[in-house]
Amino acid sequence: MNPYGSYDPEIMGRVLRQARQARGMSQEVLSGLAALSRSHLAGIETGRITPGADTLWRLAQALDQPLSELIRRVEAQAGPKR
Repeated sequence: MNPYGSYDPEIMGRVLRQARQARGMSQEVLSGLAALSRSHLAGIETGRITPGADTLWRLAQALDQPLSELIRRVEAQAGPKR
């Protein structure tokens, strides 16, 4: 049984935004490094767009973080399901 609730794209967006801001990057800089449009990144950060694995990989690389660390943060913020 999965100990976590269902996936919430807003949590992934929040984790990515926090990681970006912690590195002092603008959306323009991160989107350029990850080969995304700024509007696409904005959609991911607000939870309107659910990124695919390839997009998450590029974002993690651009943030100089392992993808597993970003996912761990999402899981920690999602908390256990009820």
